[in-house]
Amino acid sequence: MSEQLLLADIGNTCIKLVFARPDALQAAYSLPTRAQHTADSLGLSLLQLLSLQGLAAKDLAACVVCSVVPDVNTLFQEACRKYLGKAPLSFPGDFTIDMKNGYDQPQEVGADRLLAAFAARKLFPDTPSLISVDFGTATTFDCVSGNTYLGGLICPGLFSSRNALAANTAKLPRISLEMTDSRVSIGKSTITSMNHGFLFGFAAMTEGLCERLKEELPGPTFVVGTGGAAHDLARICRAFDAVRPDLILEGLRLLWAGGGACASK
Repeated sequence: MSEQLLLADIGNTCIKLVFARPDALQAAYSLPTRAQHTADSLGLSLLQLLSLQGLAAKDLAACVVCSVVPDVNTLFQEACRKYLGKAPLSFPGDFTIDMKNGYDQPQEVGADRLLAAFAARKLFPDTPSLISVDFGTATTFDCVSGNTYLGGLICPGLFSSRNALAANTAKLPRISLEMTDSRVSIGKSTITSMNHGFLFGFAAMTEGLCERLKEELPGPTFVVGTGGAAHDLARICRAFDAVRPDLILEGLRLLWAGGGACASK
Protein backbone atom coordinates (compact mmCIF):
# COMPACT_ATOMS: atom_id res chain seq x y z
CA MET A 1 0.00 0.00 0.00
CA SER A 2 1.26 3.52 -0.85
CA GLU A 3 2.48 5.64 2.03
CA GLN A 4 1.92 8.89 0.17
CA LEU A 5 -0.19 11.28 2.25
CA LEU A 6 -2.12 14.46 1.56
CA LEU A 7 -2.15 16.71 4.62
CA ALA A 8 -4.37 19.80 4.93
CA ASP A 9 -4.24 22.66 7.40
CA ILE A 10 -7.44 24.67 6.86
CA GLY A 11 -6.99 28.06 8.49
CA ASN A 12 -8.91 31.30 8.41
CA THR A 13 -6.68 32.82 5.73
CA CYS A 14 -5.41 29.92 3.68
CA ILE A 15 -5.67 26.19 3.10
CA LYS A 16 -2.15 24.77 3.25
CA LEU A 17 -1.74 21.44 1.49
CA VAL A 18 1.34 19.26 1.77
CA PHE A 19 2.20 15.95 0.20
CA ALA A 20 4.17 13.81 2.62
CA ARG A 21 5.45 10.42 3.57
CA PRO A 22 5.30 9.21 7.16
CA ASP A 23 8.91 10.32 7.73
CA ALA A 24 8.96 13.72 5.99
CA LEU A 25 6.94 16.55 4.49
CA GLN A 26 7.36 17.07 0.77
CA ALA A 27 5.81 19.59 -1.64
CA ALA A 28 3.61 22.34 -0.17
CA TYR A 29 0.86 24.39 -1.79
CA SER A 30 -1.50 27.11 -0.57
CA LEU A 31 -5.07 27.97 -1.55
CA PRO A 32 -7.06 30.93 -0.22
CA THR A 33 -9.75 30.18 2.33
CA ARG A 34 -12.79 31.89 0.88
CA ALA A 35 -16.55 31.62 0.89
CA GLN A 36 -16.69 31.19 -2.90
CA HIS A 37 -15.20 27.70 -2.72
CA THR A 38 -17.37 24.76 -3.69
CA ALA A 39 -16.62 21.08 -3.23
CA ASP A 40 -16.07 20.86 -6.98
CA SER A 41 -13.63 23.80 -7.11
CA LEU A 42 -11.64 22.29 -4.26
CA GLY A 43 -11.77 18.82 -5.77
CA LEU A 44 -10.51 20.02 -9.14
CA SER A 45 -7.70 21.92 -7.40
CA LEU A 46 -6.69 18.75 -5.56
CA LEU A 47 -6.57 16.80 -8.83
CA GLN A 48 -4.37 19.51 -10.39
CA LEU A 49 -1.96 19.37 -7.48
CA LEU A 50 -1.81 15.60 -7.65
CA SER A 51 -0.97 15.88 -11.35
CA LEU A 52 1.82 18.36 -10.61
CA GLN A 53 3.29 15.76 -8.27
CA GLY A 54 2.97 13.01 -10.86
CA LEU A 55 0.43 11.24 -8.66
CA ALA A 56 -3.09 9.91 -9.04
CA ALA A 57 -5.79 9.61 -6.40
CA LYS A 58 -5.11 5.89 -6.11
CA ASP A 59 -1.55 6.68 -4.96
CA LEU A 60 -2.75 8.30 -1.75
CA ALA A 61 -2.80 6.21 1.41
CA ALA A 62 -4.82 8.85 3.27
CA CYS A 63 -5.91 12.46 3.51
CA VAL A 64 -5.45 13.94 6.99
CA VAL A 65 -6.98 17.29 7.95
CA CYS A 66 -6.84 19.88 10.73
CA SER A 67 -9.43 22.63 10.29
CA VAL A 68 -10.62 25.69 12.22
CA VAL A 69 -13.14 26.69 9.52
CA PRO A 70 -16.13 24.31 9.75
CA ASP A 71 -17.88 25.37 6.52
CA VAL A 72 -14.76 24.99 4.40
CA ASN A 73 -13.90 21.74 6.16
CA THR A 74 -17.27 20.32 5.10
CA LEU A 75 -16.54 21.26 1.48
CA PHE A 76 -13.04 19.81 1.67
CA GLN A 77 -14.34 16.54 3.07
CA GLU A 78 -16.86 16.28 0.22
CA ALA A 79 -14.18 17.15 -2.35
CA CYS A 80 -11.88 14.40 -1.08
CA ARG A 81 -14.63 11.80 -1.17
CA LYS A 82 -15.89 12.81 -4.62
CA TYR A 83 -12.61 13.46 -6.45
CA LEU A 84 -10.04 11.40 -4.55
CA GLY A 85 -12.20 8.52 -3.34
CA LYS A 86 -10.94 9.13 0.21
CA ALA A 87 -12.83 9.99 3.37
CA PRO A 88 -10.36 12.29 5.15
CA LEU A 89 -9.24 11.63 8.70
CA SER A 90 -9.60 14.68 10.92
CA PHE A 91 -7.87 15.95 14.02
CA PRO A 92 -9.11 15.76 16.72
CA GLY A 93 -12.10 13.63 15.75
CA ASP A 94 -10.26 10.60 14.36
CA PHE A 95 -7.18 10.79 16.55
CA THR A 96 -6.20 10.87 20.17
CA ILE A 97 -2.86 12.28 21.31
CA ASP A 98 -0.71 11.17 24.20
CA MET A 99 -0.71 14.63 25.74
CA LYS A 100 -2.82 15.85 28.65
CA ASN A 101 -5.00 18.87 27.86
CA GLY A 102 -4.82 21.22 30.85
CA TYR A 103 -7.22 23.86 29.51
CA ASP A 104 -10.08 24.67 31.90
CA GLN A 105 -12.53 23.76 29.14
CA PRO A 106 -10.52 21.34 26.94
CA GLN A 107 -13.03 21.49 24.08
CA GLU A 108 -12.42 25.24 23.69
CA VAL A 109 -8.82 24.83 22.51
CA GLY A 110 -8.43 25.34 18.77
CA ALA A 111 -7.40 22.15 17.01
CA ASP A 112 -4.51 24.00 15.37
CA ARG A 113 -3.14 25.22 18.71
CA LEU A 114 -3.28 21.80 20.34
CA LEU A 115 -1.79 20.08 17.30
CA ALA A 116 1.11 22.54 17.08
CA ALA A 117 1.87 21.98 20.77
CA PHE A 118 1.75 18.21 20.27
CA ALA A 119 4.09 18.41 17.27
CA ALA A 120 6.53 20.65 19.14
CA ARG A 121 6.69 18.17 22.03
CA LYS A 122 7.25 15.22 19.67
CA LEU A 123 9.93 17.02 17.64
CA PHE A 124 11.72 18.44 20.70
CA PRO A 125 11.20 15.88 23.48
CA ASP A 126 14.20 16.67 25.69
CA THR A 127 13.33 20.11 27.06
CA PRO A 128 11.19 20.40 30.22
CA SER A 129 8.96 23.15 28.79
CA LEU A 130 8.02 24.43 25.35
CA ILE A 131 6.39 27.48 23.81
CA SER A 132 4.97 27.18 20.29
CA VAL A 133 4.50 30.59 18.62
CA ASP A 134 2.28 30.45 15.53
CA PHE A 135 2.11 33.46 13.21
CA GLY A 136 -1.23 32.91 11.51
CA THR A 137 -4.37 34.99 11.20
CA ALA A 138 -3.85 35.43 14.94
CA THR A 139 -0.51 35.10 16.73
CA THR A 140 -0.77 32.34 19.32
CA PHE A 141 1.59 31.34 22.12
CA ASP A 142 0.99 27.81 23.39
CA CYS A 143 2.77 26.34 26.40
CA VAL A 144 3.70 22.76 27.21
CA SER A 145 5.25 21.50 30.42
CA GLY A 146 6.29 17.88 30.48
CA ASN A 147 3.56 16.14 28.55
CA THR A 148 0.77 18.58 29.46
CA TYR A 149 -0.67 21.31 27.26
CA LEU A 150 -1.16 24.22 29.65
CA GLY A 151 -2.80 26.87 27.46
CA GLY A 152 -1.36 30.12 26.20
CA LEU A 153 -2.06 33.51 24.68
CA ILE A 154 -3.92 34.79 21.61
CA CYS A 155 -2.72 38.07 20.09
CA PRO A 156 -3.39 39.98 16.85
CA GLY A 157 -1.89 38.52 13.70
CA LEU A 158 0.84 40.23 11.70
CA PHE A 159 -0.93 40.28 8.34
CA SER A 160 -4.45 40.73 9.70
CA SER A 161 -3.20 43.75 11.69
CA ARG A 162 -1.63 45.22 8.57
CA ASN A 163 -4.85 44.70 6.61
CA ALA A 164 -6.96 46.26 9.36
CA LEU A 165 -4.72 49.34 9.54
CA ALA A 166 -4.85 49.87 5.77
CA ALA A 167 -8.63 49.39 5.70
CA ASN A 168 -9.29 51.83 8.55
CA THR A 169 -6.94 54.70 7.73
CA ALA A 170 -7.39 57.17 4.88
CA LYS A 171 -3.76 57.80 3.98
CA LEU A 172 -1.72 54.83 5.16
CA PRO A 173 -0.95 52.38 2.33
CA ARG A 174 -1.13 48.60 2.35
CA ILE A 175 2.49 47.51 2.75
CA SER A 176 4.19 44.29 1.68
CA LEU A 177 6.02 43.61 4.98
CA GLU A 178 9.32 42.84 3.29
CA MET A 179 12.23 41.84 5.50
CA THR A 180 15.06 43.99 4.11
CA ASP A 181 16.98 45.02 7.26
CA SER A 182 18.32 43.24 10.30
CA ARG A 183 18.29 46.41 12.42
CA VAL A 184 15.41 48.73 13.15
CA SER A 185 15.55 52.12 11.45
CA ILE A 186 14.06 55.45 12.40
CA GLY A 187 11.68 55.59 9.46
CA LYS A 188 12.07 58.55 7.12
CA SER A 189 9.25 57.46 4.85
CA THR A 190 5.77 56.12 5.53
CA ILE A 191 6.63 52.75 3.99
CA THR A 192 9.76 52.29 6.12
CA SER A 193 7.98 53.54 9.23
CA MET A 194 5.18 51.02 8.78
CA ASN A 195 7.37 48.13 7.62
CA HIS A 196 9.77 48.42 10.54
CA GLY A 197 6.98 49.23 12.96
CA PHE A 198 5.13 46.03 12.15
CA LEU A 199 8.08 43.65 11.77
CA PHE A 200 10.20 44.85 14.68
CA GLY A 201 7.08 45.49 16.74
CA PHE A 202 5.93 41.88 16.38
CA ALA A 203 9.47 40.63 17.00
CA ALA A 204 9.62 42.66 20.22
CA MET A 205 6.16 41.45 21.26
CA THR A 206 7.28 37.86 20.72
CA GLU A 207 10.49 38.32 22.69
CA GLY A 208 8.72 40.05 25.54
CA LEU A 209 5.85 37.60 25.86
CA CYS A 210 8.14 34.57 25.62
CA GLU A 211 10.30 35.97 28.43
CA ARG A 212 7.23 36.54 30.61
CA LEU A 213 5.81 33.09 29.83
CA LYS A 214 9.14 31.46 30.68
CA GLU A 215 8.78 32.90 34.17
CA GLU A 216 5.61 30.83 34.54
CA LEU A 217 7.07 27.56 33.20
CA PRO A 218 9.26 25.07 35.06
CA GLY A 219 12.81 24.38 33.93
CA PRO A 220 14.53 25.47 30.72
CA THR A 221 12.04 26.42 28.00
CA PHE A 222 12.45 25.82 24.26
CA VAL A 223 10.66 28.23 21.87
CA VAL A 224 9.51 27.06 18.44
CA GLY A 225 8.29 29.50 15.78
CA THR A 226 5.83 28.41 13.13
CA GLY A 227 3.49 29.89 10.54
CA GLY A 228 4.03 31.90 7.40
CA ALA A 229 5.97 34.80 8.94
CA ALA A 230 8.13 32.77 11.34
CA HIS A 231 11.06 32.24 8.98
CA ASP A 232 11.44 35.96 8.20
CA LEU A 233 10.82 37.13 11.76
CA ALA A 234 13.49 34.72 13.00
CA ARG A 235 16.08 36.99 11.37
CA ILE A 236 15.25 39.78 13.82
CA CYS A 237 13.57 37.98 16.73
CA ARG A 238 15.81 36.58 19.46
CA ALA A 239 13.10 34.45 21.04
CA PHE A 240 13.31 31.35 18.84
CA ASP A 241 15.35 28.24 19.50
CA ALA A 242 13.98 26.62 16.34
CA VAL A 243 11.71 27.50 13.42
CA ARG A 244 9.41 24.89 11.89
CA PRO A 245 7.13 26.76 9.44
CA ASP A 246 4.73 23.83 9.05
CA LEU A 247 4.38 22.63 12.64
CA ILE A 248 0.65 21.84 12.30
CA LEU A 249 1.28 19.74 9.20
CA GLU A 250 4.17 18.05 10.99
CA GLY A 251 1.66 17.18 13.68
CA LEU A 252 -0.67 15.55 11.15
CA ARG A 253 2.25 13.58 9.73
CA LEU A 254 3.29 12.43 13.19
CA LEU A 255 -0.26 11.35 14.01
CA TRP A 256 -0.41 9.17 10.92
CA ALA A 257 3.08 7.80 11.49
CA GLY A 258 2.19 6.67 14.98
CA GLY A 259 2.36 9.72 17.23
CA GLY A 260 -1.33 9.38 18.05
CA ALA A 261 -3.87 6.56 18.06
CA CYS A 262 -6.35 6.75 15.20
CA ALA A 263 -9.72 5.14 15.59
CA SER A 264 -10.17 4.80 11.84
CA LYS A 265 -6.70 3.70 10.78
